[in-house]
Amino acid sequence: MTQPFATEWGLIGAGEIGGVLAHGLLKTGHPIFPIGRDVNIQAALSARPFLDGLLVAVGEKDLDSVLKQIPGAWYDRLVLIQNELLPDDWRKHGIETPTVASIWFEKKPGKPVKPLISSPVHGPRADALVAAMQSLDIPAHRVTNSDAMLEELVIKNVYILTTNIAGLETGGDVEDLWTNHQQLARDIAADVVALQEAKVGRSFDPQRLIDGMVKGFDGDPQHQCMGRSAPQRMARALGQAEDLGVDMPAIRAVAAKHG
Repeated sequence: MTQPFATEWGLIGAGEIGGVLAHGLLKTGHPIFPIGRDVNIQAALSARPFLDGLLVAVGEKDLDSVLKQIPGAWYDRLVLIQNELLPDDWRKHGIETPTVASIWFEKKPGKPVKPLISSPVHGPRADALVAAMQSLDIPAHRVTNSDAMLEELVIKNVYILTTNIAGLETGGDVEDLWTNHQQLARDIAADVVALQEAKVGRSFDPQRLIDGMVKGFDGDPQHQCMGRSAPQRMARALGQAEDLGVDMPAIRAVAAKHG
């Protein structure tokens, strides 16, 4: 079989974020082969064995079921962009070297892209993904060290979980959260950090994580705390904490009122 496009990419998950990244890839010379969730993923990939990258842009709750369908030959071409992403999410499938990104831009239906801060990317396809975002004036940068990228993933998880869970209690935006409810935010963030440390089996500098979260706050002070998935995120975090034996008193207190 001849290779029609040396730089063609596959896309699983053509939602708002996936659509933005596909646009950037197209602008930078990567034709896109969309793979719908209602088709056989393995069969679709067999029809395009020369794809240069495979962007998986499904939501975090769907990631596990998708990765189960990806053949091993594609592992080093995978690009993962989900929130709440940590190495065990791919390693449990035998995947060792995917490209991973911590996405720090927002895209709502019918609205323009809103970057918060630069999105870090690590892995074999990092340069292509960074170029794709930069072509759309979305700040992005490559991270060359896997430990540094792990910290970036944890920072984003602290941001997402803290704002969503605190938002169940406070509502409002991140500026209001940090200005008027900072102790609550810090207490919830401490619980989230403890969970992240238990999940990856190592400790982090908590101040660096808090500083990273606040940098995200400063990037878009009017960003609303509570997304539609906030209750699910809280329930998922509590379930993981129970499995790992992690005490999360601040999050349990919110769940007691809003769970």
